[in-house]
Parts: sequence; structure tokens; C-alpha cells
Amino acid sequence: MLHRYGKIFIFFISNKPPTMPNLIVLYPHPTDAGQFEADYVTHTALLHEKTGIPLDVKPYTATKFFPNPDGSAPAFYRLFLMPFETMEALQGVMSSPGMQEVGADAFRISTGGAPVIMVGS
Repeated sequence: MLHRYGKIFIFFISNKPPTMPNLIVLYPHPTDAGQFEADYVTHTALLHEKTGIPLDVKPYTATKFFPNPDGSAPAFYRLFLMPFETMEALQGVMSSPGMQEVGADAFRISTGGAPVIMVGS
């Protein structure tokens, strides 16, 4: 199921309501990893600013992938995962003007292609 929130499209990967939905963002390999990492720091600061989350609180997981066991590059460069209590809470946050700005910034920093944004549990 596909939903649109402003410029952000979210694919729901289950057709039954999840018990605790997670916002999942997969970033493709950037054209310049060093620049992406610098931009990602300012991007997460923007997330904190726009959502009112204190900088020392990290209610999300941010993962930078290693090469696969065979040495090949992983399919994605980074993963961001943020859980929400309910689907309504996730939808409320995602439709806010602040998160629209954060979403647009995710596309700005993702120089290797558009980030993949999904919801799952």
C-alpha cells in the first residue's frame, strides 16, 4: 500500500496493521561518502529540531552497513529506523510541516539516488 505525505511516499509492506510500526529509510550508496556522513549529522540534527526530540535522546536506530561476507558492497549504504507507538502517531508525525522538511532533506543528502522509505513492524 502506498501513501503520500507531501513529497514523501511511504510503502506499507504489510496489509495488516502492525503492532508497533517503524519508519524505515534506506539510503543508497552516495556519490561521496565523506560528504554524505557530514550531511547526515546535520540531517539528524534537523530531525531533532523539527520533532522536538532532545539531541541526547536517540529514539531511533541508524546503521551504516559493512561489506557483505563475500566482500561485495551491501545493497544500501545506511538504514534509519524509528519506532512509533501507533500507525496514527507515525502518520501524524509524517504529515507535520517539520517532518516534511526532514523528508525533503533526506532526498537532498541522498546523492546516490532517492532514499527508500517504508513502514513495517
